[in-house]
Amino acid sequence: MDSLFPLLVIVLAFALLVVLPARQRKKMAARAQELQESLTIGTPVMLTSGIHGTVAELGDGTIGIEVSPGVVLTVVRAAVLEVRPQPGAAPDRTADLGDDVPSTGGSTGLDRGPDPTDRSR
Repeated sequence: MDSLFPLLVIVLAFALLVVLPARQRKKMAARAQELQESLTIGTPVMLTSGIHGTVAELGDGTIGIEVSPGVVLTVVRAAVLEVRPQPGAAPDRTADLGDDVPSTGGSTGLDRGPDPTDRSR
């Protein structure tokens, strides 16, 4: 029994260091593929470099991102980090608050009176 313990530790270490990260990478790759396939013209996106724009052109392996009226950057599809919400669309905050949050009806503790640095008076 004592000779099986080191072997068991090695197998568990292998599973933790190789198998689990490989599953995570596979899930991330599937999510990125799904994101790239969902892109349509007019979709607001953010690139991995932090550039925000709207999809203007779709090509094989590349997309055109309009960053300013008349300015289109051609980038690889893998450069799209995330799809941004439509401009002017209200964010859905109901998921953040939940339905079971009671309404206090009183002060939130954030009202601290007049701003002492306000010189408009």
